[in-house]
Amino acid sequence: MSDAITAVMTGNEAAATAARLARVQVVAAYPITPQSPVVETLCRWVEEGELEAEFVRVESEHSALTVCIAAASIGARTFTATSANGLAYMNEQIWWAAGARLPLVLCCANRAMAAPWNVLNDQQDSMSVRDAGWVQLYCRDNQEILDTTLQAYRLAESLQVPVMVCYDGFLLSHTVAPVAIPSEAAVDEFLPRGKALPVLDLSDPRNVGPVTLADPRPDSRGVLCHGYMEFRALHHRALGAALQAIPEVDRAFAGTFGRSWGGLTFGHLLEDAEVALVAAGSLAAELSVVAEALRGEGIRAGVLGIRAYRPFPREAVRAALAGKRLCQVFDKAVSYGHEGPICSDLRGALAGVAGAPPVFGAIVGLGGRDVTTATLAGAVRRAVADLVAGVRDRPEEWVDLRL
Repeated sequence: MSDAITAVMTGNEAAATAARLARVQVVAAYPITPQSPVVETLCRWVEEGELEAEFVRVESEHSALTVCIAAASIGARTFTATSANGLAYMNEQIWWAAGARLPLVLCCANRAMAAPWNVLNDQQDSMSVRDAGWVQLYCRDNQEILDTTLQAYRLAESLQVPVMVCYDGFLLSHTVAPVAIPSEAAVDEFLPRGKALPVLDLSDPRNVGPVTLADPRPDSRGVLCHGYMEFRALHHRALGAALQAIPEVDRAFAGTFGRSWGGLTFGHLLEDAEVALVAAGSLAAELSVVAEALRGEGIRAGVLGIRAYRPFPREAVRAALAGKRLCQVFDKAVSYGHEGPICSDLRGALAGVAGAPPVFGAIVGLGGRDVTTATLAGAVRRAVADLVAGVRDRPEEWVDLRL
């Protein structure tokens, strides 16, 4: 938009800027590398009067999310951020926030899990809670971090589910790039304040999160209330509704700000590709360079970027991969004892689909292991050679493993 300004900033600053533009009312914070500058920036803005919000300093990540749960329960717009073992320490409350259907937004600067200690990037942390009931969106650059965080509030508040905005630690969190910052007025128009949850009502006191038994049962007024299984089914349906809501919000964002991020997925040179390269986050952006280089060698490659990992966009990836000869997935995480998580979900999505391409998996970049375009291109060449040799299924390749 004409009233936007452009500034050079890190991915962490982009996340903090989005939270400020969203006019968050409560920020709860506990530092952990590489997300610490997000909440440090918000703390400074609160102290300097640039952001009218309560900044709550806590003693742990578990407490940080607890504060956000309490604030969101009475209708406040909240924000927090974390990484790696900090996210693991939040685990109990990650499940609570989702099960309570609270419209929280959390930014996760992806970092390797300990032990052994490692502060560098992979995506093991956020993918380890992929089944907790949060929407998970993965960003490929700093502009997308800002824009997706704004979209996350609209999604969370319309669906009543929490949203996790994930971006690669250091590769994005600490590197700088030009970012267009929309005006506060434009963001207010895109992100109006939603109706507060009907929890805090002195004339109608109630418990929050009471014990729920297996079967439906009447409450004190004789009204039949859901059992535990009904709550889980409604939550699951809300995540399913996100498959439609995420593209709708992205289109609305494009209508206001002139930028679209593809909704559930994005493609590069994909339409006429024979070999689809699949990844999430900044790795998908790097694969765009790889695909262009491979085309110069006669390998018709294209990129399918996974933007919404939860809910998994099954129908979107089926449509995007129709007619392809091979799908090569690059995961920056591993489901121990099985394979890469994106690879596993993609294979599940294509199971039983007539003419679906074989799916080959590769594990790359764990703990910050450098992932170069040459390394990625080499993995694709090996996959294509195996396909030509008649291989349709093979174990995942651990790229650049030095055992």
